[in-house]
Amino acid sequence: MIRGLYTAAAGMVTQQRRHDTATQNIANLNTTGYKQVNTVTRSFPDVMISAMSGDTTKQVGRLNTGVFAEQAVSQYLQGDLIESGKTFDFALSGDLQVGDPVTGENILFDGSGKYVNENGEVTYQPQAFFTVQDNEGNNLYTRNGSFTVNATGEVLSSGGFRVLDAAGNPLVLEEPTDNLAVDGLGNLLDPATGLPSGTKLGISIVSRPQELIRDGNGVFHADDANAAEIRYADAGDNLQLRQGYIEGSNVDATQVTVDMNAAYRAYEANQKVIQFYDSSLQKAVNEIGRV
Repeated sequence: MIRGLYTAAAGMVTQQRRHDTATQNIANLNTTGYKQVNTVTRSFPDVMISAMSGDTTKQVGRLNTGVFAEQAVSQYLQGDLIESGKTFDFALSGDLQVGDPVTGENILFDGSGKYVNENGEVTYQPQAFFTVQDNEGNNLYTRNGSFTVNATGEVLSSGGFRVLDAAGNPLVLEEPTDNLAVDGLGNLLDPATGLPSGTKLGISIVSRPQELIRDGNGVFHADDANAAEIRYADAGDNLQLRQGYIEGSNVDATQVTVDMNAAYRAYEANQKVIQFYDSSLQKAVNEIGRV
């Protein structure tokens, strides 16, 4: 009986975390560059139950010991591009591919941006990010391209982080910013000639986005840049920068609403199971104990 109580309690905790994740997604429906989060749940290891009588043991079967929310996984798929017309609004658009070492053809990723081969090995689709830097000099990555310029000409992200160029240095503008123009590769154009000025926005390609860790404020970081296989974008990448646009949230409002309601109902069901066990234990202590 006590095992069932613990199992139901574990289920309540798991469903609460699923509900919290869904409400977080809904709250960020209109957040620029926000990436939806999905909660991954799994069961605790099963245990084998055996009946013992004297020197003999008979296996009864397996007992499930409950579930838990293992991790929260971000979906990095591109959101809708929204035209703003602002000079310092930028959005990334593209479809980065990975070649299959067996067939030599491009891997076909599913709707969540991953591919599972016949051996169960998972490959995630590479993603592009704007590269920014915090006050400690740590590189961060964001899809929120709504930038501003401070009094000294530094380009800043919406979170106040310094935007980096393709050389890894803070991007500082010396020319008047009213007529700033950037081409589809991220090159800042010379206002006089319309040709690349030699300065380029720092757009990073993260080949293993599952290695990124969400920091809040729309930015991510990688504990190990080599493990995440991070590099700067080059002309060969199927990627385009759109000036005067921002990327909307990629949250699927319908699905997260369904997930939120499902988590709520499952939470209620586990709650009723606990109430049943509580009532049964109360009778066992107060009524059966008096006999």
